[in-house]
Amino acid sequence: MKVLKKTLLLAAIGSSLFATAASAEQVNLTWQMWTGSETDTKSWQHLAEMVTAKYPDIKVTLTTTGWVDYWTRLPVLAASGQLADIVSMQSLRMPNFYSLLEPLNDRIEADKFDVGAFTPSIIGGMSVDKQLYGLPYDVGPWVIYYNQDALEAAGVPLPKPGWTLAEFTDAAKKLTKDGKYGFGITPTNYSVLAAAWGDKYVNDAGELDLTSASAVAAADRMIGFAAKDKIAPLVPSGGADPGDVVQGRFNSGNVAMYIDGPWSIIGMKDQAKFKIGLTTLPRDEGELSAVTAGSGFGISTSSKNKDAAWKAIQVLTSPEALTYLAEGGRALPARTAAQSAWYKVAAKDITNGGEAIDYSLAHSVPYVITNNWAAVENLFNQYFPPAFAGSADAKQTMESIQSLAQQ
Repeated sequence: MKVLKKTLLLAAIGSSLFATAASAEQVNLTWQMWTGSETDTKSWQHLAEMVTAKYPDIKVTLTTTGWVDYWTRLPVLAASGQLADIVSMQSLRMPNFYSLLEPLNDRIEADKFDVGAFTPSIIGGMSVDKQLYGLPYDVGPWVIYYNQDALEAAGVPLPKPGWTLAEFTDAAKKLTKDGKYGFGITPTNYSVLAAAWGDKYVNDAGELDLTSASAVAAADRMIGFAAKDKIAPLVPSGGADPGDVVQGRFNSGNVAMYIDGPWSIIGMKDQAKFKIGLTTLPRDEGELSAVTAGSGFGISTSSKNKDAAWKAIQVLTSPEALTYLAEGGRALPARTAAQSAWYKVAAKDITNGGEAIDYSLAHSVPYVITNNWAAVENLFNQYFPPAFAGSADAKQTMESIQSLAQQ
């Protein structure tokens, strides 16, 4: 009998030890992310290690691909059931892929997670129908980059945040001379500028509406920069990416101003041989509405470790993680408290860099897009260049794009 009791006691102890070991068993999470360089990859790997440092029982295995390949592979991985536990997502692509991600509102409410610590516009950008699908790590308002040397040589005052469309146009005209242009325009700048001017290109039902009076008026203004005012050079309608062409012309000193986001500052510093400045998008008669975009991390609906993944993405977007990325110049943090660290590195030596970003964020709105936005932008790239050259007016251009986008 004593032997039996001893055996049962040992079995109970062993069972208890096994249960303890099981509860502390390591969880292996996978994380898919895009990367543009070895330095980028090291930054993401550091964040993965930060998760394990806080939660020793969670290990995050990072898998990276290039930007274009990432979005090509994502639907393939989803269809084959091979999505990672943690899926990186850009706000502009959220409407196309949110169904792959776990809604986070219930977890946020249960943990009293403070979404108010993030810039509001990027929380909106990572949401669909008021449901948040990813925690953001960066945010970027579109702004105007300018060649300070060119402006000073032309006697143009350095633009202040909140400047008007009339002030912008006047400056661009003075900068257009000797084969150089005041402004570089791309077809996909349409929606960014339309939003800044308060013109709607998507109706209240979330449907593309490019033929409304407001949408056509915005197109007419933008087309006029090239076709009427001649302050912007023509861009190709096929082959080379218009954005790359315009950015190259800016870096070479051929255009004095162009539209881009804060993510381009680090690379531009190495290419431009002149003093760079930033200001806001030009507003029309009302207040500026500066559209923003950004990226973050969500939990795949197919993950078998959603609780652990929730812990992990909180670390990946923590103040410590975002300050680390900011100090490396990698991203303008989505957390407002961490943004000063980015200014000290990336915006250093950029005239009015901090002021332009601050003003834009204070007047920022989510970038409104439709589910077929990639196709819409392809149509912009196809139909706006001929209009810039004077071959079609704004109404014809917008009617063509609207019709084809609905097919």
